[in-house]
Amino acid sequence: MFSDELAKISWEDTTALIHSKSSRDVEAALSKEILDVDDFMALISPAALPYIEVMAQKAQYYTQERFGKVISMYIPLYLSNACTNFCVYCGFQYPNKIKRTTLTPEQIKAECEAIRELGPFENLLIVTGEFPSVAGVDYLENALRIARPYFNNLSIEVMPLKQQDYYRLTKSGLNGVVCFQETYHKDRYKVYHPHGMKSNFEWRLNGYDRMGASGVHKLGVGVLIGLEDWRTDITMMAYHLRYLQKHYWRTRFSVNFPRMRPAEGHFQPNVVMTDKELAQVTFAFRLFDHDVDISYSTRESPKFRANMMKLGVTSMSAGSKTEPGGYVSTPEALEQFVVSDERTPAEVVAEIRSLGYEAVWKDWDKIFD
Repeated sequence: MFSDELAKISWEDTTALIHSKSSRDVEAALSKEILDVDDFMALISPAALPYIEVMAQKAQYYTQERFGKVISMYIPLYLSNACTNFCVYCGFQYPNKIKRTTLTPEQIKAECEAIRELGPFENLLIVTGEFPSVAGVDYLENALRIARPYFNNLSIEVMPLKQQDYYRLTKSGLNGVVCFQETYHKDRYKVYHPHGMKSNFEWRLNGYDRMGASGVHKLGVGVLIGLEDWRTDITMMAYHLRYLQKHYWRTRFSVNFPRMRPAEGHFQPNVVMTDKELAQVTFAFRLFDHDVDISYSTRESPKFRANMMKLGVTSMSAGSKTEPGGYVSTPEALEQFVVSDERTPAEVVAEIRSLGYEAVWKDWDKIFD
């Protein structure tokens, strides 16, 4: 399990090593075709900031070499904001006195139909809070079966499950799983997740092993930018990615860098990542791994997404609603986070094409299941 590997890596020593990197280390990393984690640390270090333009050019080259000039489109569908967790930064946290909504099978079907009216989406990300008695495996399996006739590629972002449950869901149409570790800092993790299922650091961290062992086609990993030192957290994620690629080499991977937005409960980020720093991380990850899918959600602004889609990003959401039933069923429900890019899918696609790129709606067919 990766928790055994992470225990061997010192957070403090890693932080110090990143900040000790020099321009010579950055130049050495930029001269290589294949990078290790030490090279990655150089590219996300403060010493790499003067090299942003060089990194951008190399990131663009590798992205077009592997993916061409395309952006894969996806859209999230929030099914439930019921949650037993006490995550201090989330609007869905259990103590918040909000109206809890869990979609019925009829509402799930109506949401799927509404999304199809927005555009020819084939990649659907199903999202729920963590509340097993309300949105457990049986509920998720039924949701996948309802959504399958409408979409060829189904992913989930839900509570970590048992290995046999992931395998069960793959037999009901599941293609991918997205899971944010939030932070790899074990001691601080408990501060942000004091109670509830999510407070178990190892269970969440080792969930990726369970996903890989169950044969899930694609895994999405990420940290929540705003909790701890982002350079150290993202380095731990780089270690994690290499571990997963070694052990589950048949699996595809994506990485995400969601920056915190205001949420119910008024939690303010402890760390702020600038647009330039997010660009630096994106370029560094593309140089670190030429094949990994790099995803940007509607958390980011239209202008920033337009700039980055040419320089390393390979998938984007559009038209997103982050409240359960937000497309047609219960649009008055509380959003999980504030959306920055509120354009319609058609508007996003028009911009993609104006930049000389093509929007890809489908990259997986259910016949291959």
